[in-house]
Amino acid sequence: MGRDVPALVFTREDRRRYRIKMQECLDAFAQMLRDSRFDADRPQVGLEIELNLTDTEAEPTMRSGEVLDAIADPAWDTELGRFNLEINIPPRRLIAGGPDAWEEEIRAALNHADERARTIGVHLIMIGILPTLRESDVGPKALSENARYQLINEQVFAARGEDLLIEVDGVDRLRTYADTITPEAACTSTQFHLQVSPEEFADYWNAAQAIAGVQVALAANSPFLFGKELAHETRIPLFEQATDTRPQEIKAQGVRPRVWFGERWITSVFDLFEENLRYFPALLPLCEDQDPTQTLERGDTPELSELTLHNGTIYRWNRPVYAVAQGMPHLRVENRVLPAGPTVADTLANGAFYYGLTRALVDEDRPVWSRMSFSAAEDNLHAAARHGIDARLYWPGTGEVPVPELVLRRLLPLAHQGLERSGMDAAWREPLLGIIEQRCVTARNGAVWQKEMLHRFEASDRCGRHEALRRMTRQYIDYMHLNAPVHTWPVD
Repeated sequence: MGRDVPALVFTREDRRRYRIKMQECLDAFAQMLRDSRFDADRPQVGLEIELNLTDTEAEPTMRSGEVLDAIADPAWDTELGRFNLEINIPPRRLIAGGPDAWEEEIRAALNHADERARTIGVHLIMIGILPTLRESDVGPKALSENARYQLINEQVFAARGEDLLIEVDGVDRLRTYADTITPEAACTSTQFHLQVSPEEFADYWNAAQAIAGVQVALAANSPFLFGKELAHETRIPLFEQATDTRPQEIKAQGVRPRVWFGERWITSVFDLFEENLRYFPALLPLCEDQDPTQTLERGDTPELSELTLHNGTIYRWNRPVYAVAQGMPHLRVENRVLPAGPTVADTLANGAFYYGLTRALVDEDRPVWSRMSFSAAEDNLHAAARHGIDARLYWPGTGEVPVPELVLRRLLPLAHQGLERSGMDAAWREPLLGIIEQRCVTARNGAVWQKEMLHRFEASDRCGRHEALRRMTRQYIDYMHLNAPVHTWPVD
């Protein structure tokens, strides 16, 4: 979303005007693509990290407003829940500043925010789902005060006409109902942005879709929800269900969900924005005064506000982004599949793998998406969410193989090639991708550590589930601040 909206009641006239404006925006966007009016000379990367807030006992705390006041930095913003915050790291060139510059910038921002939060008794934690979160923590009072989230909540339930059913299976089984979208706030993610030219957008988006399952398997970090041990990356099924506007009858008719992997490889970025209008009714029909056609005719750049707002209410795992910076429009792929954490070191390793692998796949003579069905890529995502680094995934030329084998033999060398072609030398590549390599060698990621640590506390200390989760979370926070990659974290 990334945009404040007023509290409103929408009328049929609002929706009619919005539909017209979205079509006008789409037509203007098509004209801009034909005219090549996009900034692609100095492509940049970007990063967003969502975090949870806990008290000194590692329990969730609903104090996002107070923490934002304490941090006093415009890079930080509210998220859906009062126990969440988000930081936007400024965009940069991938290889700018040397091998340690990005890590130092991110750690400095997070450490400053954590120091300020601790002055009021709050801690920040980068994790896919906060393990100590109870079902009672995600009621209506946990919804952010920001009006845009209140409106989204109202519109989702107006469309559904009934409570949300949430079902996730794993070691345990969760089945519950929610009367707000606040369970979505349990899902905290890392989002990598990659600026690309219109001509290359389809290839990069297809590549990102093809590797989404591999990314999730390697970086799974969300095995617990409401005290239950579920999928290794429970964020994926939870997010797919927590903003679903479809009652069961509409699902049975094949209507697309708003949290969506997609249904086909694309040939142009236009395909995705066109699908948005064709398949999804507006949740927030807010019209701006700018006429996109007239703006283009004057030689100026339209904001396409209605098109971008609508795009922000459709939660693709790889989302297209249109934005205007310093008067120039650009396009980005927003990679949304990964959980937050566990450390900045792990985060940057995940980013290096993603940026390098997509570059290498785009450069291949015979693209992977020409040799792999779209449904296979989607199946990989859900298998990875369920089984994490223990998953077996399909890849062309190898069939269905264990994730560590696939990455070590096929994908990690490609990631090295992609980063090298992007101008990153071996002294920078090796430490970053070495973290991915060691995750595969040890078969350990955040989800594995959390599960093992929980079981240790339950067995050795003979404490109940919630107390074991609380102790594990406190240990997680301590290790997170050491910034040692998660595959090195001890279980003792």
